[in-house]
Amino acid sequence: MLLDHHGAGPGTAARTTARRTPPGSVPGRLRAVSRPPSRRWEGRYSAALYALDVTAAVAATGTVLLASTADVRADLLLPAVVMVLSWPVLLAGTGAHDERVFGTGSDEFRGVGRAGFLLLALTSFVSYIAQLDLSRALVVLAVPALTVLTLAGRYAARCRLRRLRARGSCTKRVVVVGRGGAVTELAARLRRGDFAGLEVVAACVTPDSRSSVAEALRVPVSGLDDVAAAVARHGADTVAVTSASETAAEYLRRLSWQLEGTGTELLVAPGLIEVAGPRLHIRPFEGLPLLSVEQPRFEGWRRVVKGGVDRAAAALALLSLMPVLLLIALAVRLDSPGPVLYRQERIGVNGRGFTILKFRSMSVDADRRLAELLDRNEGGGLLFKMRWDPRVTRVGRWLRRFSLDELPQLFNVLGGSMSLVGPRPPLPAEVERYDSSVSRRLLVKPGLTGLWQISGRSDLSWEEAVRLDLRYVENWSLALDALILVKTVRAVVSSSGAY
Repeated sequence: MLLDHHGAGPGTAARTTARRTPPGSVPGRLRAVSRPPSRRWEGRYSAALYALDVTAAVAATGTVLLASTADVRADLLLPAVVMVLSWPVLLAGTGAHDERVFGTGSDEFRGVGRAGFLLLALTSFVSYIAQLDLSRALVVLAVPALTVLTLAGRYAARCRLRRLRARGSCTKRVVVVGRGGAVTELAARLRRGDFAGLEVVAACVTPDSRSSVAEALRVPVSGLDDVAAAVARHGADTVAVTSASETAAEYLRRLSWQLEGTGTELLVAPGLIEVAGPRLHIRPFEGLPLLSVEQPRFEGWRRVVKGGVDRAAAALALLSLMPVLLLIALAVRLDSPGPVLYRQERIGVNGRGFTILKFRSMSVDADRRLAELLDRNEGGGLLFKMRWDPRVTRVGRWLRRFSLDELPQLFNVLGGSMSLVGPRPPLPAEVERYDSSVSRRLLVKPGLTGLWQISGRSDLSWEEAVRLDLRYVENWSLALDALILVKTVRAVVSSSGAY
């Protein structure tokens, strides 16, 4: 067991009490910072990661040593030991052991990658300068191997941590501060992302919104001047401040003074929740730190790479899945009368129409019967959703459960009208009712899968589906595409939200 969750969750009795500094005062002598009992799990988690890192280094270098001849092993033993000992140091130096990266985001994995690159560069440099005759296997094979093994260990540890957090353990207790509506929205987002381990235990808001926030969040609510007291009273270890006029620079400065020395983490939401981290940068101007937001890019070499990868992957998938496609086509044909493929007009990038292909999962008169089912629509917004749609055939229900009806869209990807990853391809009737913000979905090609596919599929509301599509459009990257493709496999196998 990676972590012992007893005493690490929200039910922990012992809490650190923060001594409150009077507002506006500057402490003459900084207090010693101690780790709150609710966050001592972070030390155990970091120790477990160090053990995994050393194990990965020993496994990689040991395999190379065992594969070498007896004469070479003696020469490699000392460099291998140095490599094993330096690996955790490099990981710590690249930020792979920072508490802020535990359990969420890609910074942890990027830190491991940077450490692997540094180890490879340092090994090569020292070998050249000292004229050491190191084995190429130790440099070329061991370093990449230990990097991959470390990434695998970190991923397994993260999965374990997220399972514990879903059960309420290994969390940070958060006091949310700001204006009523902004506090409610931020708290709702924190609660939806339980894997991040941020548990809202109290809120500090303006006087006019106390009752509404208390009713919405079901947590104790106090004023903006009582943040430090709320932290002490509820055993919190994190304060999350929303972006509002009440939480401007002067207020944040005084709040940081009040929390100074208590070990309480101060987080500030920039008001750009749908903008991903890589687009945000701190730019100092005359000593004033300003938040720089890069514009989303819809053209360039990355789009060319994406298009090439899409078509190559689609061609390879079609070749490898051809027997499966033929079996599904036969099942559809034998199950109900009508064509095997269902063709429908959809809207693609920049508003251009195209014909989407699917295996037919409904009766041939499904479109004509839609009008008589509109009063039984279970979805909101512009989408028609019905969990037990009578138009779906027996084979079609099975195909929809595992998203197999969408496999012919690989031909759309091969033809260039769709991408492997992107927003959901909309109907022309939907696009006619788009406002200016929703129309941004059409700035990129629609996808065979996307954030909506891995976040609940048909269980999502219209508003949530649109929000996810716009988040993808604003923050697209090759790395995000790869992550979505990996998570799509899990979503399809679990068949969550599929009907």
